[in-house]
Amino acid sequence: MRLALLGPPGAGKGSLASVCEERLGLRHLSTGNIFRQEMARGSALGRRVRRFVTAGTLVPDSLVVQVMVQRLRRLPRAAGVVLDGFPRTVGQARGLQAAMGRVKPLDGVVYLETPERVLVARLSGRRVCAQCGANFHLRTMRPRRAGRCDRCGGPLTVRNDDRPDTIRRRLAIDRAKAQPLLRYYERHGMLHRINGAGRLGTVFDRLVRLCRREGWLKGSRR
Repeated sequence: MRLALLGPPGAGKGSLASVCEERLGLRHLSTGNIFRQEMARGSALGRRVRRFVTAGTLVPDSLVVQVMVQRLRRLPRAAGVVLDGFPRTVGQARGLQAAMGRVKPLDGVVYLETPERVLVARLSGRRVCAQCGANFHLRTMRPRRAGRCDRCGGPLTVRNDDRPDTIRRRLAIDRAKAQPLLRYYERHGMLHRINGAGRLGTVFDRLVRLCRREGWLKGSRR
């Protein structure tokens, strides 16, 4: 089974992909993680990626596809895969299909539909220590003492990016950018939507039901 998980910031793509890796035996591939690994290795691809990261510009679609396809081709043909937040553009989707040739790159694409109020609550809960930079979350990683860092006792602050009004603007931009990709996969009959709200285990169960209904999942390691 080869899936791509899509969704807005805060939808829980990475967390869900990690659970799929743990419980279903799928390989969790994230472009962000792969970029960091390649840059740490100092590989040719990593050096090319670093140039864009250092300049603060987007990595071109062609290079993103090259990095992901390289990882996919290293895996056994029968290996199950869950792609976390990739493809992000129609160009990446087309590039993935073209680069894989006769090998079917994806069985399906799953979009995590999540109400904006839920996304805002998830994303606005982050707190950062003003002294040491440690991260906390009011729902999932609370500090032992309200408003104070567990490490150094410094005050916890809210970054501008984590303020509700800023988050809503980011989500509106993301929705607009996501529409062409969703329409692309919808036209190809590959797009499926599940509710991304609720506990992680609940969302995972929804995904498993979808996979079984579509015939992608014959068994599991749950």
